[in-house]
Amino acid sequence: MEIPVNRTPRLSNAIDYRELTQGAVAHDDASDSISDAGIPEFPPQRDRRRSQNVELDPKSKIVFWLFRAILHSLSLIPDFILSALGVLGGRIAYRLDRRHIRIGLKNLEIAFPEKNETDRRQILRDSYINLGRSAAEYIRLGGFFYRRLKKRTAYRGLPHFARAVRSNPGKGVLILTGHFGNFELLLAGHALRGYQISLVHHTQRFLAGDALMTYIRERAGVDIIRKHSAARAVLRALKEGDQIGIPFDQNAERSEAVFVPFFGEQAATAGAVARLAMISQAPVVPVFMFRQPDQRNHLMTIHEAIPVQRTGDVEADVIENTRRFVKAIEDAVRAHPDQFLWVHRRFRTRPRGMAPVYDWEVRKRRSGGALATRAGERA
Repeated sequence: MEIPVNRTPRLSNAIDYRELTQGAVAHDDASDSISDAGIPEFPPQRDRRRSQNVELDPKSKIVFWLFRAILHSLSLIPDFILSALGVLGGRIAYRLDRRHIRIGLKNLEIAFPEKNETDRRQILRDSYINLGRSAAEYIRLGGFFYRRLKKRTAYRGLPHFARAVRSNPGKGVLILTGHFGNFELLLAGHALRGYQISLVHHTQRFLAGDALMTYIRERAGVDIIRKHSAARAVLRALKEGDQIGIPFDQNAERSEAVFVPFFGEQAATAGAVARLAMISQAPVVPVFMFRQPDQRNHLMTIHEAIPVQRTGDVEADVIENTRRFVKAIEDAVRAHPDQFLWVHRRFRTRPRGMAPVYDWEVRKRRSGGALATRAGERA
């Protein structure tokens, strides 16, 4: 499928979306040519896409269809009202969500020790407002008129992607990303243009919610690869030249983790991505979605491919490559801290012998266990 793309002038810091929404391509390197007939480095969607849906029990099916109906009903609200409600919801959540506020402030203390608490709270507050706006946009993405959102997204850094693909033909691309701006629009905005994109997705415990998320992504054109079967599925997809999006800013379980620094603190990170990159020889290209100053439009920002180390010492290479990948995430966070998801327990899994970061949760669990033991003794 060929997507017409109009050439746009080189971008300055001020982005003119009246020019970008036609072709939705922003060039930051005029010396690299991108065809006006389309973006040849982006593979088109297949006629039959991959699908890995989860089987729902009757109760979950009812909840799923109820959620779909609610989303479609809410999507009839005009965008300017939805956006205002999203901002309001973000402000209210910042006031009431004490547990996650505490986690977010601890993460910010680690990331920006040079900032005072007032500045950290401002970053966290802005992050919550961004989440509120994203939730409003998610209603549009999950309801009626979802294709309109394509006009709010644009690319920057396409030459980086083109160079990565041209230097590694037929290898596919591992897209390294994280929860910035409106993460869901990063995938949907690309897929809605008719381009292939897959996402490695961790199945949620709440199956109706997981089914809803999968439905919204697949309707936009995103292929889903379930994490429990990801390694083989990703390797097969890369051999077919696919683009695979992998969120890389989350805590990993000890069994699958290597520890690398993230803002100077050892962070448990999945080593599988580095192994996949080394085996497949696919380029690893960081791509992040950032909300623009008008708070309405979004820029899919593509960076230079990360060099993958292959010395023959597999374990050392996995650690070094994972460190490089996490450094790309950290650089993006430093550039846009107000758009990052700070409320995730990124440092939950700790190297053995190191004190927990979120120690109040450990104390709470121990206190609860002690109370249960005393209650059992009295019984």
